Amino acid sequence: MIALSLAEIAEVVGGQTYDIPDPSVEVTAPVVRDSREVEPGSLFVAFVGERVDGHDFARQVVEAGAVAVLASRPVGVPAIVVDDVQRALGALARHVVRRLGTTLVALTGSAGKTSTKDLIAQVLRRKAPTVFTPGSLNNEIGLPLTALSATEETRFLVLEMGARGIGHIRYLAELTPPRIGLVLNVGTAHIGEFGGREQIARAKGELVESLPAAGDGGVAVLNADDPLVRAMASRTKAKVVLFGEADEADVRAENVRLTDSGQPAFRLHTPSGASDVTMRLYGEHHVSNALAAAAVAHELGMSAEEIATALSEADSLSRWRMEVTERPDGVTIVNDAYNANPESMRAALRALVAMGRGRRTWAVLGKMAELGDEALAEHDAVGRLAVRLNVGKLVAVGGREASWLQLGAYNEGSWGEESVHVSDAQAAIDLLRSELRPGDVVLVKASRSVGLEGVAQALLATGTEGEVAAR
Repeated sequence: MIALSLAEIAEVVGGQTYDIPDPSVEVTAPVVRDSREVEPGSLFVAFVGERVDGHDFARQVVEAGAVAVLASRPVGVPAIVVDDVQRALGALARHVVRRLGTTLVALTGSAGKTSTKDLIAQVLRRKAPTVFTPGSLNNEIGLPLTALSATEETRFLVLEMGARGIGHIRYLAELTPPRIGLVLNVGTAHIGEFGGREQIARAKGELVESLPAAGDGGVAVLNADDPLVRAMASRTKAKVVLFGEADEADVRAENVRLTDSGQPAFRLHTPSGASDVTMRLYGEHHVSNALAAAAVAHELGMSAEEIATALSEADSLSRWRMEVTERPDGVTIVNDAYNANPESMRAALRALVAMGRGRRTWAVLGKMAELGDEALAEHDAVGRLAVRLNVGKLVAVGGREASWLQLGAYNEGSWGEESVHVSDAQAAIDLLRSELRPGDVVLVKASRSVGLEGVAQALLATGTEGEVAAR
């Protein structure tokens, strides 16, 4: 973070200082909420959680080098006390972003946010110092903490914005006002909480509504292939840039194909030129993510050749997202267990089939959460798709939702041993350990709450018989 005195921070957040002998002391290291991440010069933010109260670590973090604690009550060590720690953190982030004058890129969407954010960051940091959201810390706490990690050298700040209701993105955009706003898609993730795709579109579109006008540098980057996203052009005064495979897209892909290993390749077209891309990531769905990143980078002055080179060399930076590992015996494990929704599930299945050409394929799938009244139909549809794509074997893991996956496969014609329903992660591990053969490709995917990453980890621990508890 840029150096700020405790007196200035207290003024910005509207707090009172306690036990601070010298208010001119500066915060010179990261602002953190985890006591294990404290460095000399840090500001520690004390949140009260369901199981842990950050205030209980106040003395420990000061002894570790924190100059003060941002707290909701006095803690017996140097502290800035506020009524609402979360809002104070947001106010501090807004102050720092305004002082820095960094170009802020924000993105949202129902699927692909984290992968696209990672791509944008890897492309832009070839041009100038770039700070971006780690993992998927895209909420009211993670976003300001990321913004506060920017320094005077930071040229680009790339922030992922998530939403679980109307008004969430508007609030995040107020904390860290973007100049460029990117909307990837409107799908069915969290549809149970929003109540319908139109409501999801309303929420995601708050990002483009928050942008500056075109004359002030505002740019809305929208998916030309998603009608609900494309319609957001009417909700912004910013310049509109379209990406996608549609002919009218400003940044588009032609000759899209998958390599024999399942990695996408295409011809990238931008308003200033064209260049070929062959990605290291797996699955055709990454083409749209790459085009979104390319549109942002082009608006920030990068050439088609520079963008194509960066996209071709970009890696997956976040764990358990199409994480591909080959065992010594030739079995390939695709760990995509960080999260799941109908769109990402379909994309992962298609990637599995592309990777498994001439090999036996396994789809180890679990519950997709937060689908509300659509849950039965969406799980059934995924089970049916696995059969249509000719996946070798579907292993549905868990309770009711897993039974719907298996039922969809059964109703689509999976009459023999092409699909099976098992009770938990350990049952899936036992089944796979007994039946996998060299050369098989295994996809593991479910919502994060299911914990299916343990299946992938167990399968990769060749020769290890430790059990993984189902969640």
